[in-house]
Amino acid sequence: MTAEARKWISTQPGLEKLSLERFVPAEPGPGELCVAVGAAALNFSDLLMIDDKYQVKPPRPFTPGQEVAGVVRAAGPGTRHKPGDRVTGKVDWGGFASHAIMRDTMAIPMPQNISFAESAALPVVYTTAYVALTESTNTRAGETVLVHAAAGGVGLAAVQIATARGARVIAAAGSAAKRALAMGNGAFETIDPAEAGWSRRCKALTEGRGVDVVVDPVGGDATLESLRALAIGGRLLIVGFASGEIAQIPANRLLLKRALAIGVYWNHETDTEMLARVTSRMGDDLASGAIRPVVDRREGLESLPQALADLAARRTSGKVVINIQDM
Repeated sequence: MTAEARKWISTQPGLEKLSLERFVPAEPGPGELCVAVGAAALNFSDLLMIDDKYQVKPPRPFTPGQEVAGVVRAAGPGTRHKPGDRVTGKVDWGGFASHAIMRDTMAIPMPQNISFAESAALPVVYTTAYVALTESTNTRAGETVLVHAAAGGVGLAAVQIATARGARVIAAAGSAAKRALAMGNGAFETIDPAEAGWSRRCKALTEGRGVDVVVDPVGGDATLESLRALAIGGRLLIVGFASGEIAQIPANRLLLKRALAIGVYWNHETDTEMLARVTSRMGDDLASGAIRPVVDRREGLESLPQALADLAARRTSGKVVINIQDM
C-alpha cells in the first residue's frame, strides 16, 4: 500500500503550483495515528493556507488539507485508537493525501451510519456551527436566525443545527438552486444577498422586529447590512471572511440595539471541554437524524485542484469532499 501512497504538495503560493507526488507514509509517533484516508474535505482556509494568507503558515513544501475520514493503519504509543478503527478528525495540514498523520486527541470515532465522505464533512464546519450556535451563544426555540452563505459548508450545517433547536432560519444564498437547498434542509424562508437593502426583507419576515442571531462566515458588506437586520438584543456571530473583506463594525449600531458582536473561534489545545460537549451534541443529532452532511463529492486525489478552484469561485453547494480510496 505504501508504494501507492500519494499526496499533493504546495511548494509556492497558488493552486497552479500544486503537484501530486508519491511518498512513503510516516510512522506515527507517541499520541499519533497514521490514517489511510478514505475521503478528505475542503475548506476556504485551505485556499488561504496555500496562498500564505492564513494565520497558520506551514513550512513549505507542505501538503494542505485539514479534514479527513479513514481507517487507522498504525497507532503510536499512548493512543486510544487501534489499527482498523474508522475515524474522522481534523489535522493541522496534510489531509490531501492517501495517508495522513492525525493526533489521537483530534480523532473522533466515525459514526457507523454515514459514509467516509459524510464523516469528513464533520470535524471543521459542523464543529464551527455548533460552537457558534450552542457555545458562543445559546440559540433558543422560537428565535429567528439569519444564516449567510447558507448553502456552503458552515452555512448549511448552521441551517440544520438551528432548525434542530427550534429556531426559524432565514437563509441567504446567491442562487435559486442554493436557496432551494437551504429550504430543503430546514430554512423557512430565503433571501438573495445581491438584492439591495435585503435587511428590510428580514424585518418584514419578522414583523418588523429583526433577527435574533446572524451567522456570518462572509464578512464585508454582508456584516454591515446584517447590523441593520438585527433585533434589539441581537447577536452577530462572526465566523469568517469568505468575501475577503473584514468589515469595520460601527460601534454605534451595536450600542443602539444593545447588540453583541461575538467572534466564533475554537482550537483543540485550549477548548477541550467545550469540544467534548460539542462532539456529544453532534453525535446525538446524527443519531436522531436532526443533522446530515450534504456533500459535493469529487472522485480521486486528481480532482483536488479543480475542486479547490470551484470552491474559490463559489461553484459548490454543501461541503466539498474528495473520495480518495475505497476501504
